[in-house]
Amino acid sequence: MSSHQLIDRPTNAPESPAPGLTGGRAALRKARNRARPLSLPARYLGYVGYFVGAGLISGAVVHHPLDPDRYTRIAAYGVLVFLAATVLNEFVLNRERPGLSRMLIVIGASLLLSFGIGMLSGGLQHFDDFPGRGAVLVPLGLVVSFVAFVIKDADTSWRRIFSLVGLAVLMTAVVAFFGLRQAAASMGAVESGGHSHGGAEEPPHKPEQQAPATTPTATGTPSPSASPRTGGSEPTAGHDDGHSH
Repeated sequence: MSSHQLIDRPTNAPESPAPGLTGGRAALRKARNRARPLSLPARYLGYVGYFVGAGLISGAVVHHPLDPDRYTRIAAYGVLVFLAATVLNEFVLNRERPGLSRMLIVIGASLLLSFGIGMLSGGLQHFDDFPGRGAVLVPLGLVVSFVAFVIKDADTSWRRIFSLVGLAVLMTAVVAFFGLRQAAASMGAVESGGHSHGGAEEPPHKPEQQAPATTPTATGTPSPSASPRTGGSEPTAGHDDGHSH
């Protein structure tokens, strides 16, 4: 073989290493985690935690004036459940772990989202019981939940809050506010009326009919009060009509 043939002969390119070996053990572990199916109990707990937390917050937000201490505790429990579900879904079950700054944003937005959903669902559920309060909670919860969802969503820019979608949400909230205020005014119900969470209210006490009052006589024995007896022909005791019997 001549020197020209050796020069023109194509050389074999070095084989590239396997994708799993380029990053060493970390890359192998990451690939193994991606192939591993997520745990069913963990996904179930994360899914249910969102709804349970939002439900506790919605009940606490609506009923807070009835018993502030009690419903403040219920709201705190709801926040903890919702945040626990957020951590489980966003950080434990998520195969791509976000950084610290993104983690703080997600937790704060999730907290805001829980209250927004709570105000929206609680205001709708108990509007008949608290019409004035529900007229404020429903539109406010709509706006708060939308803003929090946009901030929490990693695939959406926060500028979408001021987009046409955000304007539509704002207009819907304004229309809902005035519409629910009109409905609450037409109902003419007091906010605290018609929604009892304690024991049954006792019926109004009717005063018992008392027997006619008696007046003491000269001898100390009670005698009927001096009311004229109609229809009787017998003379009263001590009555002297001037006739002899």
